Amino acid sequence: MDTLLRGGRVIDPKTGSDRISDVLISEGRIAEIGSGIATPEAATVIEAEGLIVGPGFVDLHSHVHSIAGHRLQAMDGVTTALDLEAGLMPVAEAIARAGREGRPLNYGFSASWSQARAYAHLERVPVADFTASMDLLGNPAWQRSSSPAERRRWLGLLEGELAAGALGIGVLMGYAPRSDPEEYLELARLAAAAHAPTFTHVRELIEADPATPIDGSEELVRAAAETGAAMHHCHVNSTSLRHVDRVLALLDRSRAAGSRVTVEAYPYGAGSTAIGAFFLAPEKLAGLGIGPTALVLVDTGERIADEARLREVRATDPGAACIVTFLDEADPLDRAHLHRALAYPDAIVASDAMPISWPGSGGAPTVYEQRRWPLPEGGQTHPRTAGTFAKSLRLMVRESGAWSWLEAFRRCSYLPARVLDEASPAMRAKGHLTVGADADIVVLDPAAITDRATYADSTRPSQGVRQLYVHGTAVVHAGDIVADAHPGRAVRGAA
Repeated sequence: MDTLLRGGRVIDPKTGSDRISDVLISEGRIAEIGSGIATPEAATVIEAEGLIVGPGFVDLHSHVHSIAGHRLQAMDGVTTALDLEAGLMPVAEAIARAGREGRPLNYGFSASWSQARAYAHLERVPVADFTASMDLLGNPAWQRSSSPAERRRWLGLLEGELAAGALGIGVLMGYAPRSDPEEYLELARLAAAAHAPTFTHVRELIEADPATPIDGSEELVRAAAETGAAMHHCHVNSTSLRHVDRVLALLDRSRAAGSRVTVEAYPYGAGSTAIGAFFLAPEKLAGLGIGPTALVLVDTGERIADEARLREVRATDPGAACIVTFLDEADPLDRAHLHRALAYPDAIVASDAMPISWPGSGGAPTVYEQRRWPLPEGGQTHPRTAGTFAKSLRLMVRESGAWSWLEAFRRCSYLPARVLDEASPAMRAKGHLTVGADADIVVLDPAAITDRATYADSTRPSQGVRQLYVHGTAVVHAGDIVADAHPGRAVRGAA
């Protein structure tokens, strides 16, 4: 059935247009844009007067691989949720699994550098599940430098994953920061030859650890310059912290010199990862400007009391998800660091959304929990899962005025989609509102859009998204989830 969005403020970041118009959706695509479009027979008409109609948000960094997680992101305005920093392996299995279960949003994955290395080093058979990836993060055996034979093996595995539909290579370098920097250059050469982007959680900055083999952000821009690969710097806010000005200046110089470097940020002072991560070892925390009490276990809410308790949890449950407060959002100076990361020219909004767990059910959501809406009580995650995009709009458009609405859609929809234009021709139809584009559309109330998730109540959906369409099918209608809507499709890389 066709859908006519009538009389909304239609914003298209591709053409730079911002006007009152109608939008006709037909057969999953935008069929017509203009004033006074005649209503097709049997079409659904949505009165959008006073609302903004724009391309749905494209999240390059989402670790939610469930219906429950996708629904939270849909309420935040997301139409495409891609796991590109970590990736999953085998990618064909990850795509097939999502297709069998159904997804409200479009989905896709990068080739997982960490899982490929674990297979090459340890014969650890990869499992296309993010929990398995989290468990791996605390295992030091895959983190060492590779032998020549091991390096050839994992490079070959990554090449095979790209041929199988991976959208690039996800590189968790921050979790193996003592590995030989030459390996990263080889990986970048592979990516350049395959016309595939890389998505890197950089290794530590020199300020955090003077013993690091190479400054993490310097390594990324060096690889971009030497190989010509498209290099994406993940969550610059949480890897740069109070050194973000130095890192952003470095990226400026790299981009000015012609390197293909892109960057993302999210608007929270706390991150989330496995407590066994290399950089959360007790002896590493001082370099980050924090102590053990900055860590809170997601499932139990336990705040780590001291170094002894941190060592105990890292030894017994290294894959346990934790919240790590790096910057104090109540502190004006720390808040300014976050603002500058988001305000940086062409910085992309990306959530780093985390899985939702229900303590008492083994940490994994049951089918019942995944499909219930509203979500059952007790679900735990990082609030960025539910609120990244709405919070970014609240802070950067409504409160600070740093972005216009057109600029907000450029950073949340258009720019992230363009990162993948070369790797995935299907992405060229996303991130903009032009005739023939995919009907991945968000309709939001500009006065009401805001985040509601907190660290104490992390699964509260954002508010202000009135309608959300994925390939023309309503996933959000009248401000709430359409329970039986699973129109998400796989986004694959070009072989």
